[in-house]
Amino acid sequence: MSGDADSARSGGAGSSASGSIPPGSGPGQNPARVLVEQATYAYAATDRDAPEFTLGPISFEGDRREVISILGPNASGKSTMLKLLAGVLKPLSGRVQIDGSDASELDPRVRAQRVALVQQESALLFPLRVWEYVLQGRYPYGRRLRFQSAQDCRMAENALLQVGADDLRDRWMEQLSGGEKQRVILARSLAQEPSLLLLDEPTQHLDIGGKVELLRRLRRLADENRFTVIVVTHELNLAAEFSDRIVLLQKGKCMRTGEPTEVYQRDLLEQVFQAPLEVHLSVTGKPRVLVRDPDIAAARPGWTIDPN
Repeated sequence: MSGDADSARSGGAGSSASGSIPPGSGPGQNPARVLVEQATYAYAATDRDAPEFTLGPISFEGDRREVISILGPNASGKSTMLKLLAGVLKPLSGRVQIDGSDASELDPRVRAQRVALVQQESALLFPLRVWEYVLQGRYPYGRRLRFQSAQDCRMAENALLQVGADDLRDRWMEQLSGGEKQRVILARSLAQEPSLLLLDEPTQHLDIGGKVELLRRLRRLADENRFTVIVVTHELNLAAEFSDRIVLLQKGKCMRTGEPTEVYQRDLLEQVFQAPLEVHLSVTGKPRVLVRDPDIAAARPGWTIDPN
C-alpha cells in the first residue's frame, strides 16, 4: 500500500497468512505508518523455562486514516500484539515499526508523542477533574517543574471538543458514567497528538449505543486527523462495519489479515471461535456474523443469534 496520506482508503493489500510480508516496505517506497514484519514474541515463567505462550510470526501494515481491528478468542495474543505496537515489548524476531522507526527503540518521550495507548482499565491514583486528567496527555511535550502552556490548554480543549466531552471538563473523574469516562480517556490520548492510536477492548463496559458511538467516533477521528487507529475487540460485527483491515489471531498464530470480506469466511471463523456461525453481507456490503445454534435451528428454522 502507498504511504500517500491523501490517497483514498482502500484497505486493499489483500489477505495474507502469518508468514507473508506486507506490501509497501520495499526500497524506494515511503514507509507505512505501521509496519509489522515477521514479528514474534514469547512468554515464559523464567528465562530457563520453555515458553508458555508464543505469538507470531505476524505481518501486516497500516497507514494514515485506517482503522484496523485485531480479533480473536481470549488468550490469542491480541493484547500482546498491542504492547508490541506500543513499544512496551520488544519482538524476539522480526520488526515492529512506527513511521519507519522500531517502536521499542524509540526514546520514551518521542514514543509518547507518536503513540497513545488506551488500556482496558485506567486506574486513578488520586482524585482528578476531567480537565486535569486530559492535560496529562500533554506531559510528553513539557519540561520538568513547568506548568502547562497556552498550547497545552488549546490542545486539551480541542481534544475534549473532538470527543464531545467539553461539558464534562469540571466534573470529577469518579463521577462519570462508563461512556463519559471512555470519551474523556480518549480525549487524553488525543491531547498527546499521536500518529498511532491503540485501544485495548474500548467497548468493554459500554452498551450497544455507546459501542456504536465510540467506533463511529474512532472512524471519524482517523479520517479527519490522519490517525492510524488499531483496536483490540471481541465485537465481530462492529469491527467489520468500521474497520479497513482485520488481523485475526488464534492461540498466538495469525490466521489471516485483510479487508473484512477477505477475513470473514465462515469456515475460518468457525475454526477460530469454535462456534457454529453464519456470515452474510449486509446492505452496506460489509460482512455480518450470526451464531446458528443447532438445537434452536431444529426447533425454529431460520433462527440465528447476533454474537455481539
